[in-house]
Amino acid sequence: MKKQVIAFVATLALLCVSGLAPAGQPIKIGAFFALSGPAAFIGTPTKLVAEMAVDQINQAGGINGRPLELVVADTESDPQKALLAARRLVERERVTALVGPTRTDTGMAVKAYLHQRQMPTVMTVGGDPVIMGGRFGDFDWIFKSPQRSSVAVSRVYKYLQSQGVTRVGLLTASDGFGRDGLTWLTSLAEEFGITITANEQFAPTDTDMTTQLVKIRATNPEFIICWTIGPAAALVSKNVQQLGLTVPLMHCHGIPDPKYLELAGDAADGTYMPSTKLMAADQLPDDDPQKAVVTEFIRLYRDVYDFERQYPINTHSGYAWDAIMLIAKALREVGPDDPAAIRDAIRRTSGFVGVSGIFTLSEEDHNGLDTDSLIIVKVDQDRWVMQ
Repeated sequence: MKKQVIAFVATLALLCVSGLAPAGQPIKIGAFFALSGPAAFIGTPTKLVAEMAVDQINQAGGINGRPLELVVADTESDPQKALLAARRLVERERVTALVGPTRTDTGMAVKAYLHQRQMPTVMTVGGDPVIMGGRFGDFDWIFKSPQRSSVAVSRVYKYLQSQGVTRVGLLTASDGFGRDGLTWLTSLAEEFGITITANEQFAPTDTDMTTQLVKIRATNPEFIICWTIGPAAALVSKNVQQLGLTVPLMHCHGIPDPKYLELAGDAADGTYMPSTKLMAADQLPDDDPQKAVVTEFIRLYRDVYDFERQYPINTHSGYAWDAIMLIAKALREVGPDDPAAIRDAIRRTSGFVGVSGIFTLSEEDHNGLDTDSLIIVKVDQDRWVMQ
């Protein structure tokens, strides 16, 4: 019966397993997200999904009979406040593991502290440096559930290569996420036979990128790749439309979101981007091993917890679910008392079917997702069409 419970947790069919409520001392999981500030549009629904995951686990009997308790903190989209939130969760709340934060900059702000405190942490940030060593610091205790930027760039370049594209112009944000994307866009280009014709940057708070786009246009690229998250992506799409550019525009894996469609309006039509399979679940082939998991997640999100009305599903929606499930899987295996054992159990994860992909981690790879976890979608009249 216990093996059946674990299997159903992995496939999201948690309500069908056991009606027994978990008893005993709760196992505390810390969750710190941007619940206010400029990244709150990502952080708030991420918190709701984390709560949903914990609720589903507890309805299925908890962790070996013990309930999970989610202790939430707000980073306010600020690196220093993210560090204060992490310290409170670790030192005052004495959590067993952590989920979050929301953005790459806040993840980097807490990375060294969490390593020092030996706290198993599954981040929900986009950038790679949180799970990179060397000049980025130790990452022994840090994992992340969203695809690495390097994986997203490789997926973009694989698609462009399949379309015979060899010349691209780059437009990237100057924040941590944008810089991380630029690193991989430039370093992986040669591997895929891509020539970068232009390399332009903008501040995430800029409201007009036409100057950069005019410079890119002058280099005659076959595609423009924009690497940013949030409202800036919609502004770039509008600027492309205003300039009458006919060069196709590819956004990054953080953009597939109904909010982007709302902000960009008809300028979104025809734009491309890599995405988790959430955005085109109904277009997945029946033999895709993620289809049942993604479909059940959508049912819970929309029909059971009714989050869709306020926060429509986007490509970020499954990150906290996967993070919680990776931690829960480790806790079932080794219990909550030995942080190193929890970390090592997460590292041993192999073939775990999540919402964002099939996770196979290792001591070197603290993400465990490959390019097959992403699809390329094109916006066609407010619909995400898988390419």
